[in-house]
Amino acid sequence: MRSRHHPGLESVGWALVQAARLHRARVSERLGAVGLFAGQESVILALADGPMTMGELADLLRVRPPTASKTVSRLSSAGLLERRAGSGDGRLVRVGLTSAGEAKARALAGLWDEIDEEMLAGLSRDERARLLSLLRRVADRPDGASGAEPYDPAFSAPA
Repeated sequence: MRSRHHPGLESVGWALVQAARLHRARVSERLGAVGLFAGQESVILALADGPMTMGELADLLRVRPPTASKTVSRLSSAGLLERRAGSGDGRLVRVGLTSAGEAKARALAGLWDEIDEEMLAGLSRDERARLLSLLRRVADRPDGASGAEPYDPAFSAPA
């Protein structure tokens, strides 16, 4: 009988998807413990440095504004974020963390580093740096593509 293997085993894309699934599972497990869904932590951590407009937030997270808005609404309903009128132009709305959101941000502070340590334990410091450099080159494509998808499940978790 012929040995079978997944047809994607030689594909970089397939390996990226598998690594992303493992990462997502670990992130989701940790976030569930603090009452969040995947994607919500990115919004909270982005706002930990201070309030920003919805457009700035969407650009930073590489998602479309409606996607960011949906997540912000859910986190606002949970008491973690608040919308504030911008100084000077009352029409400009900035989103920022509440005190509960700031506490959540502190609880999340080491999340990415902890998961990197777990997932990359078998790689040397140089290998980690090279992997990060290569992945950034792939993600930051020179053709102008933002990488933002019309539908990003990370920002569409149930409330």
